[in-house]
Amino acid sequence: MTLGRAYGVGLVGLDGRMVEVEADIGQTLPSFVLLGLPDASLNEAKDRVRSAAKNAGLPLSRRRITVNLMPADVHKRGSGFDLAIVIAALAAAGDIRCSGRRVFIAELGLDGRLRPVRGILPAVMAAVDAGYPEITVAAANAAEAALVPGAAVTGFESLAEVAAYLGADPAGLIFPPQADGEATGSQEYADSPVPLPARDMADIAGQSEARFAVEVAAAGAHHLLMTGPPGAGKTMLAERLPGLLPDLPDDQAMEVTAIHSLVRGGRSCSQLLRRPPFESPHHTASSAAIIGGGSGIARPGAASRAHRGVLFLDEAPEYDRRVLDALRQPLESGRLDLHRAGGTASYPARFQLVLAANPCPCGLASGKGIDCTCTAQARRRYFSRLSGPLLDRVDLQLTVQRVSLRELSGDAEAEPSRDVARRVAAARGVQQERLRIWGCETNAEVAGNLLRGQLRLPPRATAALDRAMDRQTLTARGYDRVLRVAWSVADLAGHTSPDADDVGQALGFRQQGGAA
Repeated sequence: MTLGRAYGVGLVGLDGRMVEVEADIGQTLPSFVLLGLPDASLNEAKDRVRSAAKNAGLPLSRRRITVNLMPADVHKRGSGFDLAIVIAALAAAGDIRCSGRRVFIAELGLDGRLRPVRGILPAVMAAVDAGYPEITVAAANAAEAALVPGAAVTGFESLAEVAAYLGADPAGLIFPPQADGEATGSQEYADSPVPLPARDMADIAGQSEARFAVEVAAAGAHHLLMTGPPGAGKTMLAERLPGLLPDLPDDQAMEVTAIHSLVRGGRSCSQLLRRPPFESPHHTASSAAIIGGGSGIARPGAASRAHRGVLFLDEAPEYDRRVLDALRQPLESGRLDLHRAGGTASYPARFQLVLAANPCPCGLASGKGIDCTCTAQARRRYFSRLSGPLLDRVDLQLTVQRVSLRELSGDAEAEPSRDVARRVAAARGVQQERLRIWGCETNAEVAGNLLRGQLRLPPRATAALDRAMDRQTLTARGYDRVLRVAWSVADLAGHTSPDADDVGQALGFRQQGGAA
């Protein structure tokens, strides 16, 4: 036999595409040719697989080996094709028997060990969706690969073990393949990410209005801006928001885990990430760090890593304005399409944006502001970095005042996160039941035409909101966002629909920040 075949998966962002790996043994002088538009790291596989096969006791043929990655007109990237290439080459030489539609995804070390690769979860998802459920990976990736429903995963420590499983003996003897589940080698998988330390709402003294705003944001998945002097508790409130959110259901947990599979390097997840993620990049972070970027195909940034969770930007006016404005598109669509010369990568980015800002550069312009040393121009320039179009997309805009001594030293115990989380979970359940027929899960996702149509409120409930619209202190987008928040306030209160007080409270949250 002079032709061998195996299968791999090529990833562009989270989208996987099946790649057929063909190997041919020629009769000419020794060489190794790799076709199919490989990138630099993949082109180096020619030397890696030769050394790996030799050290595994299965040296490749010394004749000409031609490997073709199909479809040949699509760029292939990464070292995850190493195992498929060497299996196809060994099959072409008749050293192993590889039939069927088995997929091989692993990097090879020079000693023949299988090394884990990033993005194993989306790659396996793509293979199963394409009808290739039999997957062979490095042992360190096996637990993560097995998270995909319908995947029949085998994990190995070395190329020699894979070859033995497929019916070859490194000494040259052929014996029947082992049954599924009998693979040898260690299968100790990396642990899931270490959870963040518990941050409880009970740690926050006072701030009843701010606490309720965070609860409303959690209930309806609303974006939040908190403005106030240093030390008022803005960061503490933001860090406790993820603890109020319910666990992710299976489909959302799979999305989140797939994204983190791409950015965790060779480390593997042994279980789905059920808790909503929390990302808090430093204010010096670049657009590539927050939105996504890098050479070749763009990698996910903090906005995508925060998918189904919280993206917290502390000291928000200190961020580059272009970085902040780049968030406007995913705030509306819930996705990021990153176009680069090497191709277009699309990542989900449906996150809750939480912004914290001081009132001025020195932070002392709150209250009477008599201690503030900033000029009026400096104040305007500082806060103008948060553009009007960005603030227009933020549902809750809250002014957080300093805690008084009475609140700080009071005997009353603050309500813990577990009690608030129960109300949030109940409100989320009401929303899902109400919005299921329209394909929405939270109030933040409800379209404006639905709010003004089937979910239209009576004029007596929206009177104050209508007056604000007539005075042009609200945009059309702002009008809809107040209605969404009003529904969340009503859900927390157990109302069947928002009344005038619910709408008034939502409008008050909207107007505190001073943006329409």
